[in-house]
Amino acid sequence: MTNNLNCYMVQNDIIKGRDIVIVGQQPWDVEIGSTCKNIALEFSRLNRVLYVNSPLDRITLIREKNTPRVQHRLAVVKGKLEGIVPIKNNLWSFYPDCVIESINWFKNAPVFNYINKINNKKFAQAIKRAINVLGFKDFILFNDNELFRAFYLKEYLTPALSIYYFRDFMLAYKYWKFHGTRLEPELIAKSDLCIANSMHFANYTRRYNPNSFCVGTGCDLKLFDHRIVRAIPEDVLPIAHPIIGYVGALMSLRLDIDLLIWLAEQRPQWSIVLVGPMDEKFKQCRLHEIKNVFFLGAKQVDELPAYINSFDVCINPQVVNEVTIGNYPLKIDEYLALGKPVVATKTEAMSIFADHTYLASNRSEYLSLTEKALNDDNATLHAERTAFAATHSWENTVKEIYRAINTFEN
Repeated sequence: MTNNLNCYMVQNDIIKGRDIVIVGQQPWDVEIGSTCKNIALEFSRLNRVLYVNSPLDRITLIREKNTPRVQHRLAVVKGKLEGIVPIKNNLWSFYPDCVIESINWFKNAPVFNYINKINNKKFAQAIKRAINVLGFKDFILFNDNELFRAFYLKEYLTPALSIYYFRDFMLAYKYWKFHGTRLEPELIAKSDLCIANSMHFANYTRRYNPNSFCVGTGCDLKLFDHRIVRAIPEDVLPIAHPIIGYVGALMSLRLDIDLLIWLAEQRPQWSIVLVGPMDEKFKQCRLHEIKNVFFLGAKQVDELPAYINSFDVCINPQVVNEVTIGNYPLKIDEYLALGKPVVATKTEAMSIFADHTYLASNRSEYLSLTEKALNDDNATLHAERTAFAATHSWENTVKEIYRAINTFEN
């Protein structure tokens, strides 16, 4: 595989008739959208897939015992409910019938490793019971960024092929950093191959494993279909144009609050519209005092295209740090799929979008490029953006995964 900046060199490679076991951090019953669930659904078109939810841990059991989510898992552990749940043809969700210990608070590495190995063994035994029921053979183990609970699964499950999927820099988060700093490189190295959703992450995993591939990330193109006529949301109607908009979680770890304040103050004739849930810093920041800034709150996923459609320019004002620099910006695909002009922070992960977006390195560039985006927008550019976004489907992403597997196995 030629691994250049274009992560979407689509070939007709397929893998068919294989058994695939997926482990990761996002359970099937997660309420938000999930990259791994989308990959599982695409895998299941041609292969049998077991989507394994994280095992119930002791702290969660104590703290959230009365929640429906924990009650369901506890019923499986007690044998009152079946752990294997059919989702569709060729796809099952699995709730492990075990409880593991919560150990991240152990700072002593040997103690953590010892108990983590026991946890992994319990988890593996539960998975083995499920794959035996389903008759899985010579399966592929697909690990979606799970550093601890899946660290020893290659050894305990002995899959035909083990894949580590790197799509978020977990070591930037306090929970994962202490033990993950030493464990992640080892997990990457011992996996048969690694796939990443951005070139930045593929270059990172290649430090430890030469069998590393960039596969990009898919977008729900049906949801963000530019041909669908959508009414302008009622809370947008009173807002003056031009509207410079952002859709997504408003997290200070990822977004530049000072940049947004500066843009709003430099161009009071622009309306800065922010759609999404806020963290505490966003709730308390000075943006709320600026008249041309509008916070519209969290929306349902199926409402987002209508909001994006109402924007004149879409922005992704990221702070450049270890969390954001390599992350694949899925919202850019969503913006482009609707034909919208996009101004975003320039990062290595954004390089694949360079021909279809305006990439800014500083405040003044954000200002001038947003003005350019407003002035240059036309039907031809709309068509080019939607055509480019259309190549970023989940089908194409999984084809890239298949190509990586075929490259390794052949």
